[in-house]
Amino acid sequence: MQIGVHAFPRMTMFHLAAPLLVFGEVARLGLAAGWHTTVWTEDGRAIRTAEGLLVDDVRGPASVADADLLVFPSWPSDLPPAGPELTSLVGAAHARGATIAGLCLGAFPVVDSVPLAGRSVVTHWAVTSQLAERQAGVVVDPVALYLDHGDVLTSAGTASALDACLHIVRSRLGAAAATTVARHLVIAPHREGNQAQYVDRPMPEPGGVGHLGPTLDWALVHLDRDLGVAELADHAGMSRRNFTRRFAEVTGTTPARWVLARRLDEARSLLETTSWSMTRIAVACGFQSVVTFRQNFVSAYATTPSSYRERFTSSARPRAIAASARSSSASVTPPKPTTSPLIRAVRQ
Repeated sequence: MQIGVHAFPRMTMFHLAAPLLVFGEVARLGLAAGWHTTVWTEDGRAIRTAEGLLVDDVRGPASVADADLLVFPSWPSDLPPAGPELTSLVGAAHARGATIAGLCLGAFPVVDSVPLAGRSVVTHWAVTSQLAERQAGVVVDPVALYLDHGDVLTSAGTASALDACLHIVRSRLGAAAATTVARHLVIAPHREGNQAQYVDRPMPEPGGVGHLGPTLDWALVHLDRDLGVAELADHAGMSRRNFTRRFAEVTGTTPARWVLARRLDEARSLLETTSWSMTRIAVACGFQSVVTFRQNFVSAYATTPSSYRERFTSSARPRAIAASARSSSASVTPPKPTTSPLIRAVRQ
């Protein structure tokens, strides 16, 4: 995949580095062939970053004429309108099927260049009103981490760029590849796009009253159980009312939505890495039936579990795994989840 990352004078190093780090790690780890990233500027000249560092290994607009993905990691803080040459380049790329991604303030040149009336976008929470004024009919979500329409993706500020780039890796290469990249970068493998940009109390106090970390870790290795509020509150040693309130403060979502998201995370991993039947996966991940599993999966990912498996299962997976799965098909003992025991919330 050919990726063009846009740069401009006095942009911060972090914004430029986020997509280069994530997409570069795909190539360094050998997770996909042909992933190549080009840094380009509108005039093809070197830039000096906000930190004073010179970035001179850049190309001009012609270098991204055939890019599969155009990424705008940021935009000048005074939010100037994108010029006609840039909007023409982006519009042409979008028309031929390239994906356009605007991270943080990078949503502004995307909205300037692509017709998005009636569609939702996101940017840093502090400039949502300015973005809404850029194109009639565009819907600006004030709190989401990132929003992906397939052809256009936008994300919120700063660190959510990493979440959005990991999401792109996950969409193109599967959950296992994204988790491998995240593990090497030591970041959360998956934060839902509709998670709030910020919550009242994003991290529980270690050892404090109502500390939920151990309960969330316990839930991740017992996804086959009911995991209703009563059971989770009992494990945390709290009343149901206090637990629900505390859970929302810490994660920004409800226990039911958090548990469902973790079940689906684990289901995707099992679809990619095992030959288990849909029934076995449904039971292992705590769904009441295959029908319930399928309905929730389609609702979350707009594809069926079978189609997802066909797209992302590695053809190089050892046959021994499939043989082992067939020989133990009568068993439904759930495995230890492969998802990281991190608090990965979704927005209420």
